[in-house]
Amino acid sequence: MYTLNCKGRLLTIDEPLVMGILNATPDSFYSGSRVQQTDEVLQKAAAMIADGAAILDIGGQSTRPGSVRISAEEETTRVVPAIKAIKEQFPAVFISIDTYYAAVAKEAVMAGADIVNDISAGELDATMLATVAGLRVPFIAMHMQGNPDTMQQNPHYENIAKEVVDYFIAKTAQCKGAGIVDVILDPGFGFGKTIAHNFQLLKQMEAMQIFRLPILAGLSRKSTIWRTLNITADEALNGTTVLNTIALTKGATILRVHDVKEAVETAKLFAAYKKA
Repeated sequence: MYTLNCKGRLLTIDEPLVMGILNATPDSFYSGSRVQQTDEVLQKAAAMIADGAAILDIGGQSTRPGSVRISAEEETTRVVPAIKAIKEQFPAVFISIDTYYAAVAKEAVMAGADIVNDISAGELDATMLATVAGLRVPFIAMHMQGNPDTMQQNPHYENIAKEVVDYFIAKTAQCKGAGIVDVILDPGFGFGKTIAHNFQLLKQMEAMQIFRLPILAGLSRKSTIWRTLNITADEALNGTTVLNTIALTKGATILRVHDVKEAVETAKLFAAYKKA
């Protein structure tokens, strides 16, 4: 069991939790996650909460390969109104802000976000770790080889599981040194990794349990699924459920997904199986 301090509110993880993805962007890879108007945001948030999402992950910038970078200022204008609207309507839900800009993280937390989710684990903004420590919120640190512009240009590993674990040995120490109390680890499926790398990492993901920290798995509708099955992202729900199930057996405690209902059912069945 893990207990995370979110600005004085406790988020307890005694069974796998589901994080729903809300993208305040026009270009995220899966169109079903995009919400740009406040009424769209609230409608989607309400549906995800009703389906059992414990956390809503709000992002204002696509990080898919080849996506166009936007400024911290523009990203802030996208996410802050969404966070404020959700927090006002659904004060009990936990909100994470998906950003690698410290300035966006700060504005988002001030607007009501409870967790900072950084795909670069502080690598793309040198002030991120100190900012998160000052905000006194949990930090999701993700492994990524390269950056969103270059990460899929011939990624290479000798032993991916070992290299990811070694990365997190250094990163968790860095987070602790900065003053961050609660860290969640994300192995970063699809970020600077080939399809083969993703399967190898998933197969050996239990190695990350040595940290005794929550582990987030973000596999939802990613190209590893739809390219392997020769389908599209729109058709990748069943494949997502399969890989989420494997991730749970390997120690994942948070599933980051586009489709909350199916992921919640997966987590509930897995919990029942574990208790049997």
